[in-house]
Amino acid sequence: MEKLIKAFVSILPQKLQDIYYKYEEKWLYLVFGGLTTVVSIASKLLFFWIVPNRPAWENTAGVALSWVLAVTFAFFTNKKYVFKNETHSSKEFWQVFFSFYGARLATFGMEEVIFLVLCDVMGMNQTIITFASQVLIFIANYLLSKLFVFRDKKKTGEKPAEEETHEQNG
Repeated sequence: MEKLIKAFVSILPQKLQDIYYKYEEKWLYLVFGGLTTVVSIASKLLFFWIVPNRPAWENTAGVALSWVLAVTFAFFTNKKYVFKNETHSSKEFWQVFFSFYGARLATFGMEEVIFLVLCDVMGMNQTIITFASQVLIFIANYLLSKLFVFRDKKKTGEKPAEEETHEQNG
């Protein structure tokens, strides 16, 4: 995937390449965030289409299913391509994993409230709310990932889990 991205960027004029590399993380987040949004929207709308007769639990179940699929996709793409996060132990991997899912739980709660209020209480259109809510969630997810999940430990003064273990044992 990285080679494909680099190949695409290499065909751009030099000025666009410079802009891309200056803001590479944000461009990659837009690409993979966009793909995550597609996974979320497509799975949610497919669920709404498959479930007949609009039962009362439909919105909650549709949002929950799309959340699990989208977050799983987002974790691996954000970790590898966007924030280039390397973990050197299983402990460190699971810390990042649970931190990521915890941050996404916060935006999941935000989305549930949006659907509860705007669709269930106010009767607004599911499709319109699906697209509108994604904008808010997209921004919130980037900020949470950047500030709390994939932050650069060297810049914040934190030690990677591997170094902490060596210091405790040595």
